[in-house]
Amino acid sequence: MARIVMKFGGTSMAGIERIRNVAARVKREVEAGHQVAVVVSAMAGETDRLVGFCREASSLYDPQEYDVVVSAGEQITSGLLAITLQAMGVPARSWLGWQLPIHTDTAFAKARIGEIDTAALDQSLAAGVVAVIPGFQGVAEGNRVTTLGRGGSDTSAVAVAAAMKAERCDIYTDVDGVYTTDPRIVPRARKLSKVTYEEMLELASVGAKVLQTRSVGLAMKEQVRVRVLSSFDDARDEDGYRGTLIVGEEEIDDMERQLITGIAHDKNEAKITLTAVPDRPGAVGSIFAPLADAGINVDMIVQNIAHSTGSTDVTFTVPSADLARCLDVLEKANGDIGYAKMVHDTRVAKISVVGVGMRSHAGVASTMFQTLGARGINILAITTSEIKVSVLIEEDYTELAVRVLHTAYGLDAEAA
Repeated sequence: MARIVMKFGGTSMAGIERIRNVAARVKREVEAGHQVAVVVSAMAGETDRLVGFCREASSLYDPQEYDVVVSAGEQITSGLLAITLQAMGVPARSWLGWQLPIHTDTAFAKARIGEIDTAALDQSLAAGVVAVIPGFQGVAEGNRVTTLGRGGSDTSAVAVAAAMKAERCDIYTDVDGVYTTDPRIVPRARKLSKVTYEEMLELASVGAKVLQTRSVGLAMKEQVRVRVLSSFDDARDEDGYRGTLIVGEEEIDDMERQLITGIAHDKNEAKITLTAVPDRPGAVGSIFAPLADAGINVDMIVQNIAHSTGSTDVTFTVPSADLARCLDVLEKANGDIGYAKMVHDTRVAKISVVGVGMRSHAGVASTMFQTLGARGINILAITTSEIKVSVLIEEDYTELAVRVLHTAYGLDAEAA
């Protein structure tokens, strides 16, 4: 007998028929002898609807009341799933965030989990009762409801799995695992049986939409084994695996390890260039300090060689959603920065290759640059980490870049 957490996303919970499908999957795990906790998202589209109500009520809404409203979607699906399980003869009850409780900080709308009190949950599971927990929500000091930010149900599931010392956390989605790249762009992309925490964290942070970045970081910190699989398909790959396991590097055999694990793309980037910035100590700090104070994340940074006039150009990227706020902050800070002109471009995309094999193999970046160059794709900026190389290119070349790199690194599946 094992303890497992099963998490179901909004598509899986979209209507009573799909909730019955979820309940049937939960029932199978219970009948196999497992103690099961289920974390659910709101029905597909419901959170957007509730957010819209808040904005309609007031453009300057109170974040505390916003959390009360938008957390309601998960409360509904958790109650409906408990009712459906009971109708199937499976003992079940719902546990709202404040009933466990799931303690968070007071950063409303983007709260972080501090700890989860599982004493009551442990008793219920030991008695054979399935726990149905609404994802995305917790409780802060003063018993105020909080939410964890969009996609926060993944984080809820991993946190619950860590707290109850679960053997595994299964994330059910509308895809059947993690692929070498987006199969809608590259039909010959391959599903991966196993991926390391580090690789998944990098892939999630550079555009892969399978898991929320925070959930992967938490899984790595707490060593929670995570499996990504489909709510609608029980197919297994040629090695007998369902879905993709996200685990520590020690669980992946050297024979299974590849130089490059996957290629991700992200069109939600904006490029900003400040021209003729004075070339003096502290100039770059005067650019990025106010952005940090405004909570704006900066990704790629390129500083050109200084002009003979004693000035330089600085180029960097920010999330496109933060562009307007970023431009406003920089305009107000120009008295300290002293740039001549500010130019921005949203028609860009970030392409990233990720793999732990980079640590012990040279030439990964060279292959990337040569492959893109051969297709006439210009590189606007570059950033690297120990297991990742990312480049910024013109948005129109996104799909071509992904396809040619997928082939260049030998990731294409063999033709059937």
